[in-house]
Amino acid sequence: MMISNNYKIQLAKEAKQLDISLGQDTKFENLVREITEESGARASLELINELGILVKKSALPKIKERQEKIIELLYLYLGSKDIAELYKNLKDASSIPLEDLLKELYELVGLDHIKQQVRNLIGFNKIQKLRVASGLKKSEKTLHMAFLGNPGTGKTSVARIIGKMYKSIGLLSKGHFIEASRTDLIAEYQGQTAVKVKRLINRAKGGVLFIDEAYSITENDCSDSYGRECLTELTKALEDYRDDLVVIVAGYTELMEQFFNSNPGLKSRFNTFISFGDYSLEELVDIFLYLCKANEYEADEKTLGKVRAWLQAKLNQKEENFSNGRLVRNLFDDIIMNQSIRLSEQDGNISKEMLKALEESDVPRTE
Repeated sequence: MMISNNYKIQLAKEAKQLDISLGQDTKFENLVREITEESGARASLELINELGILVKKSALPKIKERQEKIIELLYLYLGSKDIAELYKNLKDASSIPLEDLLKELYELVGLDHIKQQVRNLIGFNKIQKLRVASGLKKSEKTLHMAFLGNPGTGKTSVARIIGKMYKSIGLLSKGHFIEASRTDLIAEYQGQTAVKVKRLINRAKGGVLFIDEAYSITENDCSDSYGRECLTELTKALEDYRDDLVVIVAGYTELMEQFFNSNPGLKSRFNTFISFGDYSLEELVDIFLYLCKANEYEADEKTLGKVRAWLQAKLNQKEENFSNGRLVRNLFDDIIMNQSIRLSEQDGNISKEMLKALEESDVPRTE
């Protein structure tokens, strides 16, 4: 704590000196104060962004030195992991043209009805913004959503794209994406969960907060006061920040119904419910081919035939933990591991074509 307080003092001092050097008011000093006193993620992002803009505009070596010193102290004060996440959020927040994002959405395998639902949502919200700009009333529908379906059906991928889309059309100020689970929301001690939820909401404002397996918050509702405390605070945030925050809760369809029934008024905060179906065999094969192309591998017809048979066997078993797209990614990882082992045991030169080629023997047997 003593070390952290020392960094806090140094940060404030450096920010103040930078303001004096620029002959301006307490702009940077105020941002540092918000970071250190209010744990302000928004202020951290703004400080990093403003320092970057400042260095581009100024050719003075002293300004660059102060900028580097403040960033270094910010790393020390917040920790490198938090700073890395802030940089990622800053990058995610940059505007991407809507057409590029629609292309990214349509490149996802399958999900045809979901793609159309997302396109409909974009059209609806664009018109609502035009109504507001024209002095007309807008719909009272919230931006919050529920994604229902089994694991590995594309829920996280679609959620990320939606955040960027809403940023692109001006519905969200940042468009960044934060993924959370029960451990990110529930504290260890009584009374601290509300504080933890508030901090997470504060980090997510302006973007998307994606809560996977949201029902885990309330799965022990009869005895879990921590879960109830979390849900109370979350439900309040859904209304308080509805104009610059999208909360997407996701999970198995039946368990999500239990989640919504656990708190009066919770379901009414969500206006969009999207069901993600399991992938078909051919869609799973298409995902495998996409992974091959993205990672510069090639599979001939015999290899693809064995991949198809492996996936069909898994579909026939369809156990409770069947994981759709994740299953394909795990299979792909196993295949390239087997290819690496096979090639490493060969004598002589290994050509580029050999490095790319996946063979039938690389595909694992079905259990």
